[in-house]
Amino acid sequence: MKEQVIVVGLGRFGSAVAREIEALGHEVLAVDVDEAAVNDVAPDVTHAVQLDASDEGALRAVGAADFSTAIVGIASVTEASIFATMALQEMGVRTIAKAGGPLHARILGQLGAERVVSPEQEAGARVAHSFTIPGIVDYLAVGPRFGIARLVPPPTFVGRALRELDLPGRLQLTPIALRRGDRVIVNPPRDEVVRDGDELVLVGRDEGFARLGE
Repeated sequence: MKEQVIVVGLGRFGSAVAREIEALGHEVLAVDVDEAAVNDVAPDVTHAVQLDASDEGALRAVGAADFSTAIVGIASVTEASIFATMALQEMGVRTIAKAGGPLHARILGQLGAERVVSPEQEAGARVAHSFTIPGIVDYLAVGPRFGIARLVPPPTFVGRALRELDLPGRLQLTPIALRRGDRVIVNPPRDEVVRDGDELVLVGRDEGFARLGE
């Protein structure tokens, strides 16, 4: 279902979010106090407006209260982030907000943001796991030392069926998807043979991921 989303703050995070949400088929109103940032993203979204998002009156004037979701991408100016999130919450808009640090994240949570995102912290976790998981492309932590990893299979996997590799039995890692070019095989069958260029998506404990290269 198409939604109307307002993206507040058009730095690297906010502009990327705005463009991707628009590409997914939703309507996006992108706003920022910086005219250059607004002009840069304007060709790629439904509407783009220059305004001070810490001004509740300015947000109401562009119809922010009518949007189903707001994504606040301001993190470098904590005061503006807090005021914008507070105003959107008071309008009853579902809000997702980017935090610049732990204290900022706690404040945003206390204001009622449905989700608080810490991109730098999340990216740091992915980089840390890249040292322990062979061939990692991406990693998502879902619990203490437990996660989902997308990775390039070791050369020893190529030409062998998942049944033969027995990842759940040997490493307690469960294959949940296999990417082959533009095709994604969800819950791949055990007789699926791993090919050169494939990517595997596995879920399990970090200890199992660390042993993949054995």
